[in-house]
Amino acid sequence: MYREPDFSAPRFAQAPECRFAPAPADTVLPDGFMSTTNHPTYVKVGGRWRMPERPRMDAHLVWDPASGRLAAKEFRLVRRGDLVAVAQAEDGSEGVLVWDRGFQEEVDETHVPEAFSFMASEVSREKPVNYDAIFREFVRNRGADGCILWVIGPALVHARGRIAMEWMIHHGYCHGVITGNAVAVHDVEAALYGTTLGMRADGTGQAGGHTTHMRAINEVKKAGSVRALVDAGRLTTGIMHALTVRGVPYVLGGSIRDDGPLPETIPSALDAQEAMRELTARATMVVMVATALHAIAAGNMLPTFCLRPDGTMDEITTICVDQTEFVVGKLKDRGTHQAFGVVTNAQDFMRLVQLELESRDQRR
Repeated sequence: MYREPDFSAPRFAQAPECRFAPAPADTVLPDGFMSTTNHPTYVKVGGRWRMPERPRMDAHLVWDPASGRLAAKEFRLVRRGDLVAVAQAEDGSEGVLVWDRGFQEEVDETHVPEAFSFMASEVSREKPVNYDAIFREFVRNRGADGCILWVIGPALVHARGRIAMEWMIHHGYCHGVITGNAVAVHDVEAALYGTTLGMRADGTGQAGGHTTHMRAINEVKKAGSVRALVDAGRLTTGIMHALTVRGVPYVLGGSIRDDGPLPETIPSALDAQEAMRELTARATMVVMVATALHAIAAGNMLPTFCLRPDGTMDEITTICVDQTEFVVGKLKDRGTHQAFGVVTNAQDFMRLVQLELESRDQRR
């Protein structure tokens, strides 16, 4: 359960109002501006403590007196004259409180941790994974009260996690996907030609296979879009087919080395960032599988918490799956400290989750 600060305490009740200063130019901040974190943040405005809309780290608190809106705005979206919070302290003494204790359990102050212990690292391939807790989170966030966002890399498709991902989409365990051009290309390639980067499902190569992903791109281009290929009955299986027929939103963020790219791929990094932000703002659970760049990018947009439809505040369940500890560590080092690491390959994770959720569905 979330515990909000006791704003009746003298240090909060007597705290000054937050000070705001106008932005001197577009995408320029006033001196002394406040940079946000991903923790719950409260700003004292008009005599009361308020939380900003669309919270995330590395943004700025902007107040609009005319509309009464307080929002966390990215640097690039700040416009001349915007009223930007000016504060350095995060303890409420300048009208801004960063509350990092809302989800902490009560601490037993009599407990003294051991100075030495084995298996003390946060992420390790040798430590057991509480998969049952992961399964429960999938079920909890499946319905109308949840929004499960997947952030996936091409290894998921190459490692044959594609069928499991397709199942997740069709069975309500996916409400949005963030990925890159490669995942969509190789998924379409698998649907049309039975290969990904020329590799068959059994891991063997195919003669001329190095060209099949380019042929897949060309087929989408000829049709005009992935949706057009689906509507024409040419694309009948796979992740992109499932996303299209189920109406699940997705973002294909472009990169400098993209082949094609597909018509749906967003080549502008800033435009892709904006589209990703729309999905991360709604997420109640995020599952990152086999991708470093997209995982860190999405993680930077995530607060540690979400608001459920009934108005209660809850932690965002964040799971990062990779075959090495490095990616999980990198994600946590970049500020997404709430991420729970699962060190295994994409295929094993996806298949295990699918089989367990399928079994639970059958028992319901």
